[in-house]
Amino acid sequence: MIKPPSDQPPHPRRAPAAFAYDDDSDPSRTETRPIDAISRKPASFSGDVVLTSDEDDPFINPDKDIAPVPVALPRKRGTSFGKIALGAFGVLFSLAFGLWTDSLIRNLFTRADWLGYAALTALGIGILAVIAMVIRETAGMMRLAAVQTIKAEAEAAILETRPAKARALVKSLEHLLAAKPETARGRATLKAAETDIIDAPHLVALAERELLAPLDRQARSLILNASKRVSIVTAVSPRAIVDLLYVLYEAAKLIRAMADLYGGRPGTLGMLRLMRDVLAHLAVTGSIAVGDSLVQQVLGHGLASKLSARLGEGVINGLMTARIGIAAMDLCRPLAFRALKRPGIGDFIGDLTPSMTQRDKNGQT
Repeated sequence: MIKPPSDQPPHPRRAPAAFAYDDDSDPSRTETRPIDAISRKPASFSGDVVLTSDEDDPFINPDKDIAPVPVALPRKRGTSFGKIALGAFGVLFSLAFGLWTDSLIRNLFTRADWLGYAALTALGIGILAVIAMVIRETAGMMRLAAVQTIKAEAEAAILETRPAKARALVKSLEHLLAAKPETARGRATLKAAETDIIDAPHLVALAERELLAPLDRQARSLILNASKRVSIVTAVSPRAIVDLLYVLYEAAKLIRAMADLYGGRPGTLGMLRLMRDVLAHLAVTGSIAVGDSLVQQVLGHGLASKLSARLGEGVINGLMTARIGIAAMDLCRPLAFRALKRPGIGDFIGDLTPSMTQRDKNGQT
């Protein structure tokens, strides 16, 4: 028998012990605990600050959209009493102006012949200028109408089993975007694959990817640049009226650039109608002030402790400009988003706050 070394003490022996097992499934057994030991639900502090989870945080996950922006659709045009009254008063004003002009020219001829001829020359130049303005505005309205017609024909062509309507639609789209050098490669690709694709949805999807993908990248760049300018200017401007005027200026400039990009090129009246459609869409969807959910997420994540109040306001104004640009993109784009991803607010948050987004991704505070 081997004995342990003398320098190592033997292990002390422990007496066996018994443990009681309580069956929690037995309803007859109840356990009484002191009142202080009873667990309670955690209580929240009073206040309006709402903490945001990491999955919904726009600065940790900038690719996730905060609140999907509804697709902007053009308003339905119709006859109303306001339009009838406006037309009637317009005719009355035209008759009054004509009588006043006739009386003026007659009086000038009675004074001197050269004054009468000078008045007739001025009247002729003015009439020619008005005719040119009417032609320009009519052409702009027709271009906007052509964009909406192509969009409606695309929805109908996708449902057709034969590719005849889809091919006619692609021809109309190519004609609309023929002046855009960015679409030259796409037009060549469509011409080469014209007889290879007989499925209407696939043909429309190919046209969207080849013709509109380069324009969509430019549209996103326009929205991002306008949002950055609004964010910077409103962050440093000393007056609220300056913020409002600059936001309106950038919004109008962005809407016109979006229409020109997709082949709309509206005139003055077309531009006013397009702006009315965009603002009406934002007002109906409640997006004009970006939304309470975004403000809660921004404040809940602690943006106020990382940014100054003015810089935070600039970011909010920049996001509002981005939503205006997305709505204008929906209205001016000749095809609805199907084969390509529609941009959202989450696509611009990381660009407006790049340093914060990178810091949050690295786990720094």
